[in-house]
Amino acid sequence: MAITDIKAFTHLTDADVEALGRELDVIRRDIEESRGIRDAKYIRRTIKLQRALEVGGRATLFASKYRPAWVAGTVMLTLSKMIENMELGHNVSHGQWDWMNDPEIHSTSWEWDMTGPSAHWKRAHNYSHHTYTNIVGMDDDIGFGILRMTRDEEWRPVNLLQPIANIILAATFEWGIALHDLDKEKELRGVDPKDFFSEPNKEFWAKIAKQVGKDFVIYPALTGPAWKTTLAANATANLARNLWTYAVIFCGHFPDGAEKFTVEQFENETHAEWYLRQMLGSANIKAGPLMAFMTGNLSYQIEHHLFPDLPSNRYGEISVRVQALCDKYDLPYTTGSIGKQYLLAFRTIHKLALPDRFLKRTADDAPETSSERRFAGITDTVNALRVDPATGEMRGLRSAMVEAKAAMRAKKVEAKAALRIKKIEAKAALREAKAQRKRAN
Repeated sequence: MAITDIKAFTHLTDADVEALGRELDVIRRDIEESRGIRDAKYIRRTIKLQRALEVGGRATLFASKYRPAWVAGTVMLTLSKMIENMELGHNVSHGQWDWMNDPEIHSTSWEWDMTGPSAHWKRAHNYSHHTYTNIVGMDDDIGFGILRMTRDEEWRPVNLLQPIANIILAATFEWGIALHDLDKEKELRGVDPKDFFSEPNKEFWAKIAKQVGKDFVIYPALTGPAWKTTLAANATANLARNLWTYAVIFCGHFPDGAEKFTVEQFENETHAEWYLRQMLGSANIKAGPLMAFMTGNLSYQIEHHLFPDLPSNRYGEISVRVQALCDKYDLPYTTGSIGKQYLLAFRTIHKLALPDRFLKRTADDAPETSSERRFAGITDTVNALRVDPATGEMRGLRSAMVEAKAAMRAKKVEAKAALRIKKIEAKAALREAKAQRKRAN
């Protein structure tokens, strides 16, 4: 099952965890105190770029009956939607730029270019997901309620449809998020889910009318004779944005190494342990400056989960310091190319579509879900960070995982050797039995 004791899992003592928490607090304080003009210029330039791409794209689509214009307009519109969704809508709504006191770039006033209302998303995501990150039964973002992403969730026959559900979710990601957030909004407000005329429903349908009307009625109609090709361009831009957002989110939350946790771990959790849970429950994407920008700097998902309200353009420099802490405390820093991270998530989606009896690993040592019990009988989990006597370096979770893998490989070798011996013994017994029959005859 998922992690019940984060200190035992990481091989850290209470003092180690608290020391790590204090060092992360220093990072937060340093960034908060150094926010200033260069950060404000960054977000304002980003807004100008996004709006220029959108205006340029929509203007070009007036000539969308010509293929070059359609392609150019669609590409510009797609890029503008990706930037607005990831670097602007997501990050502004997290309050990353509230310190500027600019009413235009503030979490209370920004309405993003997505189907669901920003207010619904902020409560479902900023509060529920970032507070209860990867806690099974408390974080609804684990599979978004339709995908089984951990063995801690009981398998149901409907899970056999996960491969198909995953494709539908990817293509309609903004709608999936909107419906997910609507359900959470009703739950948080204590609204009857069957009340069609509830305030959350009214807000939801009002935003849908505005969003659908803008992309699929008003703007296509403005282009006159080119309305059909403009409609196709808008649909293509929305689809591409959905697929990109889906890929970035899944790469940051569901590859191997993004651990899951139990309610027991959360119940007595300290602030430092919350930090540690964010570090272990997230995964990064290796990205250059352009890729990082297009992901809304969510290629630094670990840093985002540690400091969700700090400016996204600072995550790169924060990551250098976080990696140094991972080295110091011998903790894993889960990262990989976008292709690798998605393939790992993709494998989990398809693997956990099957009943557990078809899976080889247990819920304690599976690559997508593990717990402190994976180290039972393999490493010293006396809740203390160890020191390598040869090098003087700290030896914690990262070293323990290497030892566990080595032990697992040794067990496999032993099992294969034992199987070979049994086969040899069985063949020898068979030959002896044949020889005895011959002697008897």
